[in-house]
Amino acid sequence: MAKVVVFDHPLIKHKLTFIRDKNTGSKEFRELVTEVSMLMGYEVTRDFPLEEIEIETPVTTMKSQVISGKKVGLIPILRAGLGMVDGMLNLLPAARVGHVGLYRDPETLKPVEYYCKLPQDIEERELIVLDPMLATGGSATAAIDFLKEKGATSIKLVCLIAAPEGVDAVKDAHPDVDIYVAALDEKLNDHAYIVPGLGDAGDRLFGTK
Repeated sequence: MAKVVVFDHPLIKHKLTFIRDKNTGSKEFRELVTEVSMLMGYEVTRDFPLEEIEIETPVTTMKSQVISGKKVGLIPILRAGLGMVDGMLNLLPAARVGHVGLYRDPETLKPVEYYCKLPQDIEERELIVLDPMLATGGSATAAIDFLKEKGATSIKLVCLIAAPEGVDAVKDAHPDVDIYVAALDEKLNDHAYIVPGLGDAGDRLFGTK
């Protein structure tokens, strides 16, 4: 069974407070999302395998460890997931970046796919799906469905905030996918917005309404 990790690091809690604040403007919001994404990446990569190599320090030779050739793919769900890419790339500069475009039908609340561009070798990569909001879980579940149809075998989902309903939906649909969230909020409201949430992440990232 996959794990659900809710972060309790003081820096993440601190920065998330200002991400939630409605008075935080788009520039600062983007910077904070990048910073929190990078902090989350530290834990998301914790179980990456290591191998031992020999190096030479200024003093002597020694054996030391490096990540063992693990290929990584970052998959932001458009458009809000784009805000989390730079933070992850700061830690994983060699990662390839794919994109999955989904929007939520305002009447059915079901995800509709409109764009997909992925690395050719996703079956060989550790994929990290990025989406600031895990609300109903519909978009994340659909994106993971699509990645698996394309051959993906190792997937993690990373979100800033989540509602319990979204976490449960992804766990039910994809019990092999670990979920990492900076905060697990109270619930969804009647419009499927996370409460207390942070509003619409895409609008706040890009200054749209």
